[in-house]
Amino acid sequence: MDVRRQHPLEYRVPPPVVDAACALLMWLATRATPALQWDWSALWRWGLLGGLSLAGGLIALGGLWAFQRAHTTFNPLHPERASALVQGGVYRFTRNPMYLGMALVLLGWACWLAHPLAFACIPLALAYLQRFQIQPEERVLRAHFGSDYEAYCRRVRRWI
Repeated sequence: MDVRRQHPLEYRVPPPVVDAACALLMWLATRATPALQWDWSALWRWGLLGGLSLAGGLIALGGLWAFQRAHTTFNPLHPERASALVQGGVYRFTRNPMYLGMALVLLGWACWLAHPLAFACIPLALAYLQRFQIQPEERVLRAHFGSDYEAYCRRVRRWI
């Protein structure tokens, strides 16, 4: 199976950079249209920001920890360097805990901003990650781990 990049953007931009750009876009969109901001209490905004960010951070760190325990790379720009197929820990529930965790943090940020355009930006980041990071990673992992990876994909969902 060909594991070369099929598009120049495939695993080029680190996912945290994609998410930071999305967070900035969310903030800029809310500043450009302040009249659309919802009237949520500070308690709700802080609670949702804190809860979702904490959950997302723990899920993402769980993914990093599982990679570290397996002594494999967690560098998303070089999936071909994977030396182990991690299936334990949080990887029993999601194939992409780091991306899921970052998505939850973005959702918390959208709740803090309390603005419809902030929520509308999240699918843009997820679509970018899906096309240019996750699908190419899966192609590399299929080529590298073969039937073991295929069986893992049948057992565990991509997101949740």
